[in-house]
Amino acid sequence: MTSHGSSLPLLEARSVSKDFPGVRALRDVTATFGRGEIVAVVGENGAGKSTLMKILAGAYPGGSFAGELIMDGQTLRLRNVPDAEAHGIVMIPQELSIVKEMSVAENMYLNQEPSRFGVINGRRMEREAAVALQSLGVDVDPHASIKTLRIAKQQLVAIAKALSKSARVIILDEPTSPLSLVESEQLFDHLRDLKRRGITCIYVSHRINEVLNLADRVVILRDGLLVGSEPTDDLSYMKVISMMLGRDVVELYRKQAHAIGEVVLELRDFSVPHLEVAGKNIVERVNLRLHAGEVLGLYGLMGAGRTELVTALFGAWPAEPHGEVRVRGERVHLRSPIDAIAAGMVLLTEDRGRYGLVMTLDVEQNISLSSLRSLSHMGLIDQRAETERAAEYVKRLNIKPPTLRHPVTNLSGGNQQKVLLARGLATKPSILVLDEPTRGIDVGAKAEIFHLLDRLAREGLAVLFISSEMAEVLGVSDRVLVMWNGHIAAELQSDEATEETVLKYATGGA
Repeated sequence: MTSHGSSLPLLEARSVSKDFPGVRALRDVTATFGRGEIVAVVGENGAGKSTLMKILAGAYPGGSFAGELIMDGQTLRLRNVPDAEAHGIVMIPQELSIVKEMSVAENMYLNQEPSRFGVINGRRMEREAAVALQSLGVDVDPHASIKTLRIAKQQLVAIAKALSKSARVIILDEPTSPLSLVESEQLFDHLRDLKRRGITCIYVSHRINEVLNLADRVVILRDGLLVGSEPTDDLSYMKVISMMLGRDVVELYRKQAHAIGEVVLELRDFSVPHLEVAGKNIVERVNLRLHAGEVLGLYGLMGAGRTELVTALFGAWPAEPHGEVRVRGERVHLRSPIDAIAAGMVLLTEDRGRYGLVMTLDVEQNISLSSLRSLSHMGLIDQRAETERAAEYVKRLNIKPPTLRHPVTNLSGGNQQKVLLARGLATKPSILVLDEPTRGIDVGAKAEIFHLLDRLAREGLAVLFISSEMAEVLGVSDRVLVMWNGHIAAELQSDEATEETVLKYATGGA
């Protein structure tokens, strides 16, 4: 299906196959993208989404894959990314390619600066950047340092940069991952405007609900194969998931009745100092109790203070927090992550690549990293015990590396997250804190993690679960705390917590 009255798709990947050593990433995939159409591309990690997008964007040159690319009915032979951009195909990656020390205009025209006799014309560059930004309706000073902008504005700058290259096809990879609910809706409005202007948007996301709300059509990949290309009007959330997984999904959130035990963690008037504003707290006088066998959900919009709260609780905040922390009734002073782990607490950070996993190490080494003391004798690591422990958790959490010595950087996002969880569980904690544990992982891996949390809670572990996905918080939690502006705005039992009620408190409306 295409828009603007034309039956000819603007862009087509025809019978595309792509192999890597030991892996067939794409198998005879044919996908079309119409003029002025928003097409979502979904699939589990490893389904072939990224490979297909990189082929369309010129990252894999012609000759490195089988099949062909067609644009305006003509065969494309892309040699590299600049070649694709010259044809109007621009990809905006999940991790934005920006130089933080440069201005907005300098980032927009990096390596393409207007110049004469080798001298860059800065005024012309800022003038052209302003025109591109205004055409998108973005109120940003081209002269401003790009590092001063929020991620949402940086993304819009990236889209304006694409428009300045006369983009006809814009590929966006997980664009809402770092955005708040309001910022996501603003981005969607901009994409709908691009659609009205006849620009094609290819939208890659794990967030099925937003895909169904935004896209005209959904392309579904599984194991390198195209398994569907359907108008969104013909799809439901569960149908998309079933097509992605190749099986029916009865329950994404599976909760079994379990006993709630004693209070394991208590915060009393816990405050976290602001790092840039003297005398101001970014989290203010939080009180909470977490019980053994309980999954306590913590929801809040971006800037509410959720991550700052748990980072300070874990002893990793640069400034010392105020108030009391009690573990099993005893007051503790958690000045570092070592103190927190010794007290029986582990934290899975929201950025597993930067603050969690050591990407240069293998699966076995990452799993044992936080529990080396129990694996060592007289300063020497018992390598047999290390391997046995890693193998135990790989089996227990259904992690799927080819070998324990497989580099963790080469695993899917879901398997990386389970390796990080295995490392935490190897310390034998009584308190598990999860900050955005499903970010960047596919729905199959999400279901596994939700079911695992249910099992851990039934085994008596106390779980504090943080997510920007309200459905996840409501689906897994026994009780929900809602944060707003650094405070706990509401405490809701699971039967009281509806989307409307939670959002009312999260936006300061109560």
